[in-house]
Amino acid sequence: MELDKIRNLSDGELVVEERKTAEQLFRLRFQMKLGQNEGVKKLRELRKDIARIQTINRERALGLHGAQHKAESSAPPAKAKKLKKGSS
Repeated sequence: MELDKIRNLSDGELVVEERKTAEQLFRLRFQMKLGQNEGVKKLRELRKDIARIQTINRERALGLHGAQHKAESSAPPAKAKKLKKGSS
């Protein structure tokens, strides 16, 4: 699932989507243990989708989405220190 689609979901929809994806992951792992499926790529995608959903949930809980860019741009750039000729 793309990040834009995840960001457009409501909080309730995020919870439902996370549960659904976790269920798919469980079933795929079970199938792989039984030797019925070789979906390594799908397994990786499902794990990443769950991580994306949890990240969006955490950003919303902390109120971070969008605020991080403002904080970075408002700080003045750091000045470089000048070294003296005699010191190493």
